[in-house]
Amino acid sequence: MMAILDKTVASAGLDGIVFEIAELKTQFDVFRFMKRVTDAYRSRYFMVLNLPPVTSSVLQSNTVLSNWPPELLSNYDQERLLLNSNVMRQLRNSTLPFHVDTSSADMEREDGKTKLIISLLERFHMPRSAHFPTHDASGLRGAVSFSGDRETFAPHEMRDLCYIAIHIFEQLGRIRNSDTRVTDALTTREIDCLTWTAAGKTSAEIAEILGLSEHTVNHYLNRTTKKLDTVNRTQAVAKALRIGIIK
Repeated sequence: MMAILDKTVASAGLDGIVFEIAELKTQFDVFRFMKRVTDAYRSRYFMVLNLPPVTSSVLQSNTVLSNWPPELLSNYDQERLLLNSNVMRQLRNSTLPFHVDTSSADMEREDGKTKLIISLLERFHMPRSAHFPTHDASGLRGAVSFSGDRETFAPHEMRDLCYIAIHIFEQLGRIRNSDTRVTDALTTREIDCLTWTAAGKTSAEIAEILGLSEHTVNHYLNRTTKKLDTVNRTQAVAKALRIGIIK
């Protein structure tokens, strides 16, 4: 059971929060946890991202988890605001947490889109944000951010959120590695059967499509369900879609 996260991390203690993060098994678990942290710190939005290359112009493709509104992400990428982003520049050049405020001179951009980004952030009620550079065990660099219209985070809040961000990014790396091992463990035939199951086909129909017996199809699907650590075909399909085994 996940511990209840109250208004501050102090209610559970950082050790308790870190233990809870270590128990998160899926990206969906992490998403729910991050949403609770965001609410507890009176923010509106969070984002976990892999640090984009300097030449990247699309934020969505570098985002691991986020509850940003789809319209905001779409507008951000359509305007290519990732390029020349002061936030990304600071994330690349420093490992220290930092604040951003739309009223600050730090918002000034080299590409003349300063008013555009400020207008967009204020439209979605996120004039202030806090950013926490981090990395996982493989050395992959990333960041965690929280944004909204609350007052600037206090030093003790920045300290706690930085600690949480480090552990969250590390746990997501472990989940990603676990999912990769699962993908490698599935055979081509198992993936074929799972793909057709996701398309709504029965075992008999899959058997006819693949030229197998119905018994063999059921065997493949049962084995796939166990490898994915799920209890039935429906859950197996859902997990396979989530981790990208099937599309």
